[in-house]
Amino acid sequence: MKLTPLFDRVVLKQLVAEETTKSGIVLPGQAKEKPQQAEVVAVGPGGVVDGKEITMQVKTGDKVIYSKYSGTEVEVEDEKYVIVKQNDILAVIE
Repeated sequence: MKLTPLFDRVVLKQLVAEETTKSGIVLPGQAKEKPQQAEVVAVGPGGVVDGKEITMQVKTGDKVIYSKYSGTEVEVEDEKYVIVKQNDILAVIE
């Protein structure tokens, strides 16, 4: 199955969270924060959303930072994804 986002939506695959801190402390599962970094898996076509023309600024393969509490989590074929609006993406990592 393939996810194809509509309008200004972007499908993200979260990058793996750090399991140890910089000082070497191992974090248990619930202590880890939800990672805010992800890789763009699919991008919607853009278009007119709420009367405004939207052009997509990200592309498949980009690594991005997105807003912590945004998006909808979905699971497809045992893979977890997050679907967010483009304006929930804060930056592209280069």
